[in-house]
Amino acid sequence: MSLVSARLPVFPWDRLEPAKTTAAAHPDGIVDLSVGTPVDPVPALVRRALADASDSPGYPTVWGTARLREAVLGWLARRTGAAGLDERNVLPVIGSKELVAALPAQLGLGPGDRVAYPEPAYPTYEVGARLAGAEPVPYRGKPAELDPAGLRLLWLNSPGNPTGRVLGVDELRETVAWAREHGVLVFSDECYLELGWEADPVSVLHPDVCGGDTSGVVAVHSLSKRSNLAGYRAAFLAGDAAVLGELLAVRKHAGMMLPAPVQAAMAAALDDDGHVAEQRARYAARRAALRGALEARDFRVEHSEASLYLWATRDEDCWATVGWLSELGVLVAPGEFYGAAGERFVRVAFTATDERVAAAVRRLA
Repeated sequence: MSLVSARLPVFPWDRLEPAKTTAAAHPDGIVDLSVGTPVDPVPALVRRALADASDSPGYPTVWGTARLREAVLGWLARRTGAAGLDERNVLPVIGSKELVAALPAQLGLGPGDRVAYPEPAYPTYEVGARLAGAEPVPYRGKPAELDPAGLRLLWLNSPGNPTGRVLGVDELRETVAWAREHGVLVFSDECYLELGWEADPVSVLHPDVCGGDTSGVVAVHSLSKRSNLAGYRAAFLAGDAAVLGELLAVRKHAGMMLPAPVQAAMAAALDDDGHVAEQRARYAARRAALRGALEARDFRVEHSEASLYLWATRDEDCWATVGWLSELGVLVAPGEFYGAAGERFVRVAFTATDERVAAAVRRLA
């Protein structure tokens, strides 16, 4: 048996266990600001929709229900400004991480093909390339500076994880034009689009970016953060109908079906903007408290104009910062997890409860 895992890097979170043990020994308990998992309640309207659809004995479809596709298209029109889309331009997926990891293989990429992604970056972009046997290509400047030879897939991530950086309309438009010129497929990970703080994130589907034409362009969206549905594995793709049609054909054979009750819950969540505003207010307060506490202890926060993280540094090796904070009972993610560009940063999530965030602020003081 060929060991596929041999192609992959060490799972990064396993390396954080010693710091987690130290933080957990704090007399007042650990404040875990590392993974960024939602902790607030699932909105009541979403839980009702899930319960109402729980009597679903038949197989769901990979394409999703008409009700879900309608809700996705409505949200895209309201939030991204995308125009001219129909049901062929959307596809539900079983959480965005599954999609990112499986995408290069499902697109038929393999040895000799190259997959580019920003650095520092969500580690699963690299994992997806390696699982397919393609070459991972991290980039730091503009994507248009890449060598297009053999480049089949270009990942964008705005708002970015881990940095919270937001790409502007001009940069997005330039990138899409360059990719089309060279026949490179663009996938834009926009899972934090609803969580802009000091900038208003723009989707790659906005007419000012793609010219009202989705050819060669697909956006990835998730309900994990905006609606606290990480446990539901609820996400979707939107964009180029030909690309989504190919993915649909492959995913049908693999049985990659989002459970019917989850589809009903997604539709309810996408139809309602009120719970998103409430969740944003919670995160805004936690963000302000943690940022102030970190800066008072001589941290410098860079980018972080959107998303659920503060990208912070004390101008030292990230593991030294992780160790110092763990002695205070606070666990954060070392920037090295996201590539060499993050070696002197830590990623601080503000997804903990109000009580735990307040505890972190007291300890930093």
